[in-house]
Amino acid sequence: MGSLFDATDIVQFAVRVEENGANFYRFAVQLMKDDDAKKIFERLAEEELKHGKTFSQIFAAMEKTPPPPESFAGEYAAYLRSYVDNAVIFRKDLLDKEMALVKDTVSALDFGIRRELDSINYYHEIKELLGPGNYDAVDKIIAEERKHFCILTDLKAKFSK
Repeated sequence: MGSLFDATDIVQFAVRVEENGANFYRFAVQLMKDDDAKKIFERLAEEELKHGKTFSQIFAAMEKTPPPPESFAGEYAAYLRSYVDNAVIFRKDLLDKEMALVKDTVSALDFGIRRELDSINYYHEIKELLGPGNYDAVDKIIAEERKHFCILTDLKAKFSK
């Protein structure tokens, strides 16, 4: 039995996760009263967009496999977006509850750190399902997520003092 998703799907998920992350950091900018904090979250949003571009480049370099048969044009892409938004890292109902707790710089950093860890864990888990031929592409995604996690934890240490 083959897996439901292949490596190109995982990279498409990563692009969507990064878009969602950029949206969160833009939201966090609106919460901040401190100009330096606003700049940090603006930078984080930019970093998420850069990660998305990196993942798009990985996707472009991967061998494309056709999506499963569709009932209508774009059905598979819509499914992938919905899957990421609602079932993987940014599940809407849980996200809304957590977002309500984001009131300041440190709580926003905590939220971002959790999302980065969720992403890292997800990619480690899914990597095993994809097989050795796809490890390099997934490892690149994991490395990008680790970099962002380090940025966030460094910022949290600075703002927690």
